[in-house]
Amino acid sequence: MRLIAVGRMKDRVERDLFQRYADRLTPKLDMVEVAEGRGAAAEIKRREGQALLSALPDRAFVIAMDEGGRAHASLDFARHVERWLGLSRPVCFLIGGAEGLDGPVLARADDTLSLGPMTWPHMLVRGLLAEQLYRARAIASGHPYHRAGRP
Repeated sequence: MRLIAVGRMKDRVERDLFQRYADRLTPKLDMVEVAEGRGAAAEIKRREGQALLSALPDRAFVIAMDEGGRAHASLDFARHVERWLGLSRPVCFLIGGAEGLDGPVLARADDTLSLGPMTWPHMLVRGLLAEQLYRARAIASGHPYHRAGRP
């Protein structure tokens, strides 16, 4: 799996959060960072969108992280992840910058995913996504990391 994201993580806490879960994942979650765009908002989105699309491997199955995407409960997300991994295509998650994802990026996406109706900083989304992928893989393997019941 691959996470392609706009911007470079500078904050150690955010990087450590991402790494904590990415290192535990099978298959491995690699991160590719692309440069932030410059200029007016529309130009930034266009440039960042081009960079994200250029970083995609051939035949990639693309999941765009977008506020308009589908939010899943953990068990449902685990089923989606297993289905995506079973496609025999590189699975790539895209995270845009502060301006969001450009139209062509969303059009290229095979699926869209939201972490809920709240807005999250795009640097923090990396760690949140890595944790949710780890949780999904734990659910699929029967590992006790996920607690399905409520008190």
